[in-house]
Amino acid sequence: MDILKSLGHPEEIINLFKYKIGGCRSVMPKLDYDSMSETLRTCYAYLNQTSRSFAAVIQALDGELRHAVCIFYLVLRALDTVEDDMSIPLEKKVPLLQDFHTFLYQPEWSFSESREKDRQVLEDFPTISVEFRNLGQEYRDVISDICHRMGVGMAEFLEKKVSSMKEWDKYCHYVAGLVGIGLSRLFSASQLEDTEVGRDTELANSMGLFLQKTNIIRDYLEDQQEGRAFWPQEAWSQFASRLEDFARPQHLSSALSCLNLLVTDALHHVPDVIAYLSRLCNQSVFNFCAIPQVMAIATLSACYNNPQVFQGVVKIRKGQAVTLMMQATNMGAVQSIIAQYSQEILQKVSGADPSREKTLRILSLIREKSLSPAALSSRAHHISPVYVSAAMLLAALSWQYLNATRNTSLQRPVQTGQTLR
Repeated sequence: MDILKSLGHPEEIINLFKYKIGGCRSVMPKLDYDSMSETLRTCYAYLNQTSRSFAAVIQALDGELRHAVCIFYLVLRALDTVEDDMSIPLEKKVPLLQDFHTFLYQPEWSFSESREKDRQVLEDFPTISVEFRNLGQEYRDVISDICHRMGVGMAEFLEKKVSSMKEWDKYCHYVAGLVGIGLSRLFSASQLEDTEVGRDTELANSMGLFLQKTNIIRDYLEDQQEGRAFWPQEAWSQFASRLEDFARPQHLSSALSCLNLLVTDALHHVPDVIAYLSRLCNQSVFNFCAIPQVMAIATLSACYNNPQVFQGVVKIRKGQAVTLMMQATNMGAVQSIIAQYSQEILQKVSGADPSREKTLRILSLIREKSLSPAALSSRAHHISPVYVSAAMLLAALSWQYLNATRNTSLQRPVQTGQTLR
């Protein structure tokens, strides 16, 4: 049960309770599905089926930007599904990726040969493409351009491994940095954000790279089991002769050294993340951008020097995720969160770690650009034992009540997108 995982974290328990009774609506307002066309409703259904990380924050965006980002996500999800599908032969996959942007203007095009779990976005691509063509020209131009550039980049890396750190950056640019650039251009096109947000591709690229590198670091074992390898050879070859050796207990020390090197590399994007977020003006855009970033640094903190990366799955607690979602709604709070998790990583840095000096330098820079110690302490204020006990008791009783009452209302329909994914 999620509440048990948050024992010892009373703030998380309280926020889980708030989320259960609808507190999430202050950050993630409910959509009016009745006013949508049937194809657009289907697109949002696909969004909720295929995205755990972004479905909620996409649906909280303001105005027409919401639909543009939803379609952008689904187009790239379809493209990514082609790339991930190992059953598609290269001679067919390469032209599919390179030409994918042209399918946006082919009303009947679909692909029914995928074996991936998200294949419905390819099989029913006409539903997505018709909503793409319903978007304003300013949005269509961005989505088509990013789709084209991403498809070409994905095709480039189909037949080669990520060898150098420079190639790691290049691969992450193709699959995530371009997403950050495209989103930034959509924000500006909507006029919810200044034109400079869409123009500064370096900061937008860093936003995507930070998220992608975090996922690659966390997913080491899953990728190994699926026959994929995204950790750069330049990094892992310093510590092992084969990347798969890290999953063996006798290589744990070397594995942790490589893990910490890659976490340190990812942390170099955090100053750009802070600079990017500080430019945003629209509240819904800020929430959309900030929430994944704070979850990423929380995940990196959980991964740093953690043997579990090579033995199972490292995930932040649901109570932790809900708390971050509800708190990361202004720049001061985001800087405080970043400072907190930077401090957690700092406390784990070993004197014997080969990347120690680089790690300490980037953590120092991050703290310099986030919060002062006084502001940080105000967020992590002292909570008395009496308050902790009372809060935990109240939350536990409330949780039992909610579970009991929920069992009496199972026959009532649940609106799509209302549950935390």
